[in-house]
Amino acid sequence: MAAINGLAYEDEESSSEGIKIQPLSSATMPEQWKDDAGKNRTPLTFRDRLGIDDFYDLNVWRASIGEIFGTAVLVFAVDTIVISSVQTDTKTPNVLLSILVAIIVTILLLAIHPVSGGHINPIVSFSAGLVGLISMSRAAIYIAAQCIGAVLGALALKAVVSSSIENTFSLGGCTVTVVTPGPDGPITIGLETGQAFWLEVICSFVFLVASIWMAYDKRQKKELGQVIVFAIVGTVLGLLVFISTTVTAQKGYAGAGINPARCLGPAIVRGGHLWNSHWIYWVGPGISCVAFYIYTKIIPREHFQPADLQRHDFYNVVKAF
Repeated sequence: MAAINGLAYEDEESSSEGIKIQPLSSATMPEQWKDDAGKNRTPLTFRDRLGIDDFYDLNVWRASIGEIFGTAVLVFAVDTIVISSVQTDTKTPNVLLSILVAIIVTILLLAIHPVSGGHINPIVSFSAGLVGLISMSRAAIYIAAQCIGAVLGALALKAVVSSSIENTFSLGGCTVTVVTPGPDGPITIGLETGQAFWLEVICSFVFLVASIWMAYDKRQKKELGQVIVFAIVGTVLGLLVFISTTVTAQKGYAGAGINPARCLGPAIVRGGHLWNSHWIYWVGPGISCVAFYIYTKIIPREHFQPADLQRHDFYNVVKAF
């Protein structure tokens, strides 16, 4: 609510003593190699690669507190925005919803990034673990913290809204279908499971490639600036919410979740139909994370360098004749 090609995501892990992010490479590392200081280093064990020691690192657990509170605020704010946007008199509440989501996500990323890296989304933590920017152990801790935070955020929203609003809007949770009164009895309205699933896969993948990629890329963060990068992340997320709700235009479907924890919180607190097809909000993004990892392994490790640009410059090509 956050590849690599030798680049590091500048969170607290990349600056921790004794922890260095390994560049992505399909090549097998030799038994011994030298680091930048020229010192011999021993190969990483399976335990090291999983980052098991993170479970015993107090700093990792302290960082996870940032994920708890960041996700709690995200769920409370976004679900409140969902309810208030639908209640407005505007004919296009999804436009207002998208703009407000982009703003709140940007603000939260700036606030939580110094604490934990500003993931506040299991998709970000899982993909960061896959590509090696953080250990899978840290990713698991963060995802658990995000789920706890989502429940806290949903509980906070439940405490401040009336029962009628809670029932009408399902605490702003993620829904594929809902049951409503019909002329001949209750009817189910919403989106087909297959459509909702593929929307979740596609939107999550676009989110990772179009925005989180820049947060992972140290060069782009340096060139664009942290504020701009996080603003782009929030904007892309807002656009995906707008697209998923506009292209379907189905009442009962709340749009792509793109954040499994945000969908989980209201489902646990509210229950009922929020559990219907809830697996979509986990399986879909999970597939997208794996696809994103494969994407990072396929693309070139480096962009074109100035020497390459000079070599292929059109004027220089003409001169070669």
